[in-house]
Amino acid sequence: MIQAPGKIRQITANCSLIFKIIRCLPLQFSKKNYFCGTILNSNTMAKKNSKQEDNLQELESALTKTEQFIEDYQKQIIYVIGAVVVGVAAFLAFNKFYLQPKEDEALSQMFMAENYFEKDSFDLAINGDGNYLGFLDIIDDYGLTKSANRAKYYTGISYLHIGQYEDAIDYLKKFKTRDLLLAPVKAGAIGDAMLELGDSEGALKQYTKAFSANDNELTSPVYKMKAARLLESMNKPEEALKLYEEIKNEYPESPEGTMVDRYIARVKIKMS
Repeated sequence: MIQAPGKIRQITANCSLIFKIIRCLPLQFSKKNYFCGTILNSNTMAKKNSKQEDNLQELESALTKTEQFIEDYQKQIIYVIGAVVVGVAAFLAFNKFYLQPKEDEALSQMFMAENYFEKDSFDLAINGDGNYLGFLDIIDDYGLTKSANRAKYYTGISYLHIGQYEDAIDYLKKFKTRDLLLAPVKAGAIGDAMLELGDSEGALKQYTKAFSANDNELTSPVYKMKAARLLESMNKPEEALKLYEEIKNEYPESPEGTMVDRYIARVKIKMS
């Protein structure tokens, strides 16, 4: 059946309207979503702005308190800063105008005592010769200098050589050092003096301190050997053997390492 032209136009118009509505649906939904998202974003931004305002208020409050504190204690703060500045200036001036000249003078005065020490003239090194100062004079006259501190080491070693062991311990303990070689030598020398005074346990502690302070080829085998021989004399062969074998394995090229085999053999015979 053939439709009338009016009917065809009506159907066509209805179809066009339907398609328009269908095409508009996503757009309507998108606008709705955009509108909702805009509201959510606006709420989020409002919260952020509120939080930022709170933070700014807290910061302003803290700054106000700080300003108030400074205002309340202005004089005290100025006094403290002034005291620090004066203290630093005084320290620098003391070092430059007093301590450094004293240090230079002590160095020039001590060279003869060091010369006597190197020649094993320990009495002259300690007490001087009447024309040049000895180490004790350097300690007394230049007490704050590095030279006076070093003189304590020389004095302790000198007393050790001339058999005044208590004096040796006293001056060696007063000597302060962080030197990687002098620190173990100091401990070992105190151990030698203690051993001469009959304090084997004290000597062993010092020897252990000496070889533990800084592991090196120069001092470690020396004080491990001293400790091992002392342990052997104290009838502790197992502990002595352990140190002897460490010397053999760790320092084979050292003088102690080249002769340690005889000590190992001897202690093994004692243990058998």
